This record gives sequence, structure tokens and C-alpha cells, in this order.
Amino acid sequence: MEMLTDVLRLLAAIMIAFAAGKLVARLKLPSILGWLIAGMIIGPHAVGLLSESVLDAPWFGVLESVFECLFGLMIGTELIWKRMKKAGPQILVTTITESLGTFLVVSLVFGVIFSFTGTPLYMAFLFGGIALATAPAPSLSVVSALKTDGPVTRTLIPMAALDDLVGALVFFLVVAFVSAHLSTANIPVLALILLVFLPVVIGAVTGFVAGKILRRTKTNGSALAVMLGMLVLSAGIGFAINSALPAPLLNFMLIGMAYSAAFANMITETQLGGMMKVMNPIIGFAMIVVILNLAAPLDYHLVFGAGIYTAVYILARAAGKYSGAYLGAAVTHAPAAVKKYLGFTLLPHSGVSLVFTGIVVSVLEGPAPECASLIQGTIAAAAVINEIIAVFVAKKGFEWAGELHKAEGGNRP
Repeated sequence: MEMLTDVLRLLAAIMIAFAAGKLVARLKLPSILGWLIAGMIIGPHAVGLLSESVLDAPWFGVLESVFECLFGLMIGTELIWKRMKKAGPQILVTTITESLGTFLVVSLVFGVIFSFTGTPLYMAFLFGGIALATAPAPSLSVVSALKTDGPVTRTLIPMAALDDLVGALVFFLVVAFVSAHLSTANIPVLALILLVFLPVVIGAVTGFVAGKILRRTKTNGSALAVMLGMLVLSAGIGFAINSALPAPLLNFMLIGMAYSAAFANMITETQLGGMMKVMNPIIGFAMIVVILNLAAPLDYHLVFGAGIYTAVYILARAAGKYSGAYLGAAVTHAPAAVKKYLGFTLLPHSGVSLVFTGIVVSVLEGPAPECASLIQGTIAAAAVINEIIAVFVAKKGFEWAGELHKAEGGNRP
């Protein structure tokens, strides 16, 4: 009975978020902004419709992870090798410069501040490690809702996948070294690196098998069944591995991305287009659930208690993302629009930052509880403030680049 109540709560929350997105869209703003605000209002810190009992329920965790895999289809099916060959080095270099640039800027800024306040300097690197990751869902939701297309959009989509890899790799290396310094946990660096790339391996293997089968299918219905069946298998492997870990660390969006990228490069564009035409509404629904899961845990009260560290973090991270993206685009001679405006689309952050923050807190709460509280409060407040601002800024970035409504009638949901 309790599960039925929770399911009804979730369905009501989805309907409210959908309506809020439609209302915000009438104001010529991205629907995701409505989803984010609705999520915070109906989350456990406000109205409580989407309560902690729903968010913490095992069935919701499974459902949300599957939806993350579905969301990954949006990224992976755009990673067609023959389209990316020319832009490949540009995207790789720009991803590295914007990720590492953010890490360096945030670490340097907090390192200077902490050298005067007496806070341990390793905290600066932890802030930098949390800051470098980008949450792709919000920006890609803007891409989907406003039908953007052009150099910035075509650079952002593959970067969304690569950025998660680079961000997770650097973050786990920092956490491993800080853990070793504090002697609180024996975290093998190689094991952490394996966990970063494992979702890509899982998705690539199952996607390759799916591609082989899809080449032999004759009808759109059977192709769709194969694609969905293998996607569920990919997620199932992820669940099995996560259950064996001390904490669920696998990125299911990366699994979906690698899975779809593998089979998308093995079948015809006509077959891929037919499947995605059916899947686009489902992916759109998955987006709402993924964004609700990001927004509901955010406590809007933190906005009023945000301190100077929160402001410094938001500004330093934005400076790092923008300057790093500009540098990479300039070095690789990317189009002017990419140099000027790509950085604005890379600011969304909340989902990844909160996961990383939870890991850092678990490492620090024993030997340095005051440091754990500092990071937890700063990042939580930044997540609320930054996410709303970042959606506005991402929308303006696409607008300034002249890419709004350029993909009307395309395959994106």
C-alpha cells in the first residue's frame, strides 16, 4: 500500500513538473527551469509531495537509473563517428582544457583564501575536484526544448559525455590522494579509475552486441524491441556491479551513452532515425524524472544562508569553465561562436556536484568533521543558486550563438 502511495506521489509530481515546464515555456524560457523550480517546491524541504520516502525507495532508484540510461541515448546517438572525425581533436582538447581549467582556477582561488584562514589546503583541491564536473542533463534539456543546432550544440553534445569521464577521473584521483593523506580509508587509485571507465565498457560491449543483432532485424518494431531489451540488460549489469560496491558509484547515463553510441555507428541512419522517432517522447519523459531527482533534494532555504564561500565557488567555477572552453576552442581553431559561447552552456552542475560532495563528506566526516560541514554547506547552497542561474545563462549562450530553433523537425525530443 505504501509503495502504491509513493508511485501516485511520483506520478502527481511528474504531472506538476510537466505543467510547470509548459508554463515557463510560454514565457520563452527553457522548460527545464519549470521542472527545477517545481522539483524544489514539491520536494521534501518544501511541500513534501515528492517525499524522502519516494526518493529513497529502492524501486525509485532503479527507475531513475534506467531513465538515466534512456537519457544517455540522446547523447550517444549523436556520436556518429563519420560526423565526428573532423571535430574529434577539437572536442577532446576543449573538454580537457575546460575541465582541468576549472579544477585549476577553483583550486587556486580557494588555496589562496584557505592560506589566510588556516583551513587545510587539501580542501582547495577537493573544491576544485567537485567543481570541474558538468551535469549534462540541464544543458541538453535546453538543447531538446529549444531545438538548438549549430557549432555550439554540436560541440556540447559529445563533450557532455567526455566531460563526465575527465571530471570523474580527476575527482577520484584527488579523493584517493586526500584519503591517503588523512589515512582514513585505503582507496586504491587504480580501482577508482576502473570505476570511472567501467560504465563506458559495459555500454560499449552491450551496444556492440545490440548493433550486430539490429543489422539482422527487418522491421522497426523488432529493432525497437532489441534496442530496449539490450538497454535494460546494460542497466541490469550496472545494478549488479553497484550492489557489490560499498556505495553505488556507476554512472548510468554513461552506460546509456556508450551503449547507444556503439549500436548507432553499426546501423543505417534510416534505421536509427526510425527508432529514435519512437523513443524521443520516452526520452522526454525520462528527462523530467531525472531533473526532478536532481531538484527535489535541493533545499531552497540554503539560498538565504549562502555565505561568501558559496559566491566564490560559483564565480570561480564559472570563470574556469568559460576560460577553459575559450582556450581549448582557440587552440583548435574552432568557430568563433564556440569560443565565445560554449562556456555559457557548461555551467549546470547540481546532480554531479551533490554526488561528489557526498563522497567527500564520507571521507572527511571522521577525521575532519568541520571540513565536511564546510564543503557540504557550500556546495549544497551553490547547487540551488547555480542551477537556476545556469539554465538562464545556457539559454542565453545558445541565443547569442544564433542556434535557437535551428533543429525544428529534427530527431531530438
